[in-house]
Amino acid sequence: MISRRSFLSGLGVTAVAAGAAGVAGFAPAGTPTAALAGTKGARAASLPLTIVNNSGRYPNSAVRAYIVGTNLDTQEQCHVTADGALTPVKESDNTDGGFTDYSIPLSDGETQISLPQPLSGRMYLAFEDKLKFKVVVDGNGKPALQYPAGHVEGDPSYNVLYDTFEFTHKSSGASDDGMYCNSSMVDQFSAPIAINLKGEKDQTTGRLVEGGRDRIFDAIAADPDLSPLIVGDRMRIIAPSHGLDLGAFPDDYFAPYIDEVWSHYAGNDLKVTTNEGTFTGRVADGLLKFDGGVTPFEKPSTRDVLFCDGALAAPNDPTTGPVAAILGAGFNRSTLLSHADQPTRDAATFYQTEISNHYSRILHENMVDGKAYGFAFDDVADFASYVQDHAPKSVTVTITPF
Repeated sequence: MISRRSFLSGLGVTAVAAGAAGVAGFAPAGTPTAALAGTKGARAASLPLTIVNNSGRYPNSAVRAYIVGTNLDTQEQCHVTADGALTPVKESDNTDGGFTDYSIPLSDGETQISLPQPLSGRMYLAFEDKLKFKVVVDGNGKPALQYPAGHVEGDPSYNVLYDTFEFTHKSSGASDDGMYCNSSMVDQFSAPIAINLKGEKDQTTGRLVEGGRDRIFDAIAADPDLSPLIVGDRMRIIAPSHGLDLGAFPDDYFAPYIDEVWSHYAGNDLKVTTNEGTFTGRVADGLLKFDGGVTPFEKPSTRDVLFCDGALAAPNDPTTGPVAAILGAGFNRSTLLSHADQPTRDAATFYQTEISNHYSRILHENMVDGKAYGFAFDDVADFASYVQDHAPKSVTVTITPF
């Protein structure tokens, strides 16, 4: 299983996120979770990838695509060329003012690219200006790619409007082969991107309701805790996790809710059900302790909740990791006090308290299918803008109207 953390940790120096695997109904980005049907044997051909620009704001000539990630066979960091070649990055690629130029300009009409495999990575879509990717040498002496960080004001791509499509594409005859992809808002929300994946099924996610981008920015601007997360003239919204690190979001925001959870479950049972069964926990000696071999959890901080890390870090194992993922979702969705049986699967019960991840709530409220990747464990109980297929035939990424 490829956890969302391992999926993203291989992307580059500045790409940081969290995730876990193994929860019933839970499929992190890049996480193969079911048996592959009908593709045993030699590697399949590259997957047809289509980019459609329906932004209504930017012509194709103003849009560039970048496809970057990790070759799952060699573990080399790579980029994809316009003709579909999976090419290792190297320091000598830093020719454009000290940065690389891995951009793929959009064609007139629809842009067709052959997506090679085995590759786990991201496609960036940048508007008007180029993104500043730089190849450096990592601690092992190997070439590594520094990625844009829209939440870092000093980042050279900070003033570029862009967004991302995350994916893992592999076909080796193994049971976890296929295409796994999402439109993530875990780090930021900026450009509206929808995904259509065809294969064993025809699936679409990530599509905003009409006027959804403006509605999201309006709702964020109206919330005094969230409004400082807006960058520029509605260029992007930084996720509260990164906003906290920048001093733009209260670092004790979740503290009262966390205190209530810890107090309540000192005298009541909390039950968490994963693929491995149901685990029962209580707070004792300051730790949330479950039966069944689950590692006890320390009391989390607001930062731990927003990043789903630290005290809520999810190891890639069958017990502690899935329980951590469900706890992280319960804190962000503020369902832990209202529901002693987790995970909760009724979206109407999510984000109903004053203290909650309202950034994620606003995103979900403005998606056609109600699914968004608002925080790292938003895929618990299948609420993320994530699709997968074990016999993929094509994927289309559409920039929808702004």
